[in-house]
Amino acid sequence: MKISARNRLKGRIVEVRKGATTAHVRIDVNGTVVTASITNEAVDDLGLTAGDEAIAIIKASDVMVAK
Repeated sequence: MKISARNRLKGRIVEVRKGATTAHVRIDVNGTVVTASITNEAVDDLGLTAGDEAIAIIKASDVMVAK
């Protein structure tokens, strides 16, 4: 798969928690955990399970910084 996004973080899925319609997929990227909210259908289509390698692709129009 080719994709134009440059913000790609490769890691390993540590947890998939399904809700009523949306799942939270937690990916460990070198000791930092990134959480993605995706549909349950997407989890099933991709066959995501804990232990799988995955890539978090981040596409955002805004980045907020707080101190």
